[in-house]
Amino acid sequence: MKRIISFFLVFALVFHFAACASKQDSIKTGEVGVIHEPEFGGVYIEITIDDFNNEYGFEFGDSVNVYFSNGYSQLDIPYYNGYYVKPGEKLLIGYPGYDYIKYACNFGDDMFIVAELSEDDTAYIELNERGKYLGIQDARNITYLDDRELYPSDEIFANFRSCNVGNLKSDFLYRSASPCDNQHNRAHYVDSLMREAGVNYILDLADNESKVQGYMASDDFSSDYYAELYERGDVGLLSLSANYSSPDFMDKLVNGIIEMIDHDGPYLVHCTEGKDRTGFVIILFEMLAGATYDEMLEDYMMTYFNYYGIAEFNEPEKYRLIKENLFDDMIRMIMGVDEDFDITNVDFVPYAEAFLLDDVTISQEQVNTLKDKLTK
Repeated sequence: MKRIISFFLVFALVFHFAACASKQDSIKTGEVGVIHEPEFGGVYIEITIDDFNNEYGFEFGDSVNVYFSNGYSQLDIPYYNGYYVKPGEKLLIGYPGYDYIKYACNFGDDMFIVAELSEDDTAYIELNERGKYLGIQDARNITYLDDRELYPSDEIFANFRSCNVGNLKSDFLYRSASPCDNQHNRAHYVDSLMREAGVNYILDLADNESKVQGYMASDDFSSDYYAELYERGDVGLLSLSANYSSPDFMDKLVNGIIEMIDHDGPYLVHCTEGKDRTGFVIILFEMLAGATYDEMLEDYMMTYFNYYGIAEFNEPEKYRLIKENLFDDMIRMIMGVDEDFDITNVDFVPYAEAFLLDDVTISQEQVNTLKDKLTK
């Protein structure tokens, strides 16, 4: 009798776990619409992050499969709440502040175009494997808050600083969060700081005329100095994507640099957060000015300390992942070298000059003018 009871208990447990596994395997969405997101080059899938996580049961760190009605599909990609994959790799992302979940290629091609989608197409998503990428999700899950009172200074809150490395002129090249886009409540603080610093020209990597007009018409716009510079023609609007290896990025950067060197500094370079697009352009300028690897790394990682409190002494694993996957990749891309090349003890000036001449395709005279403008 005990054997019979034990048999049924084992059978019940096996049936229960099989049912749970079947339920997990069957997690998927219905068919929903898609929207082109051109700034960073991706596909919004019209499900809110909250609904995707709570109604459908997906979790950050899951492996998912994405299917589109035109026949294009992407199997076994991570679902993260940040861009935690290496440049050129695909992911599904539920980034805080996004209206919907998004299918994208990190610092890569516009997947809406690659997948040959139209906004008449639909998509659905299914769970491939629960928690397959949870280790990376936990290691790189970093968010920041938009409350000024939680930060020790206006400069840290605004991610505002001068780039005093290499042979750059002192307090002449600045970087920051946006002084016009107030979605993170930082624009007014950047505006005040850049006025105090005497910024004379802004290289705005994120925006176009339509966006700026929208910011200036909003009720919370209070960036008077930005408006002054904009009205007198001292703001260059590049509207760059996040894909710093794309021809479109280079084409727009050409125009931005040419316009920038027609104006006197001090200069401010910004995107939305002053992190990715700003990081790349500032690294390029710092390389041209003869900065060392350690100098550029310290400046780059200051953004992650300002926003997230991440430093090598307190978050060594997160610090390492950011350095290797983001900072090092930007340097290697500019230099045109692979991962086996030691980039930590190099004269970066000739590499920056070659990149500007061959990839950005500005002239030698314009390279010389840029150096003269930025360096001592």
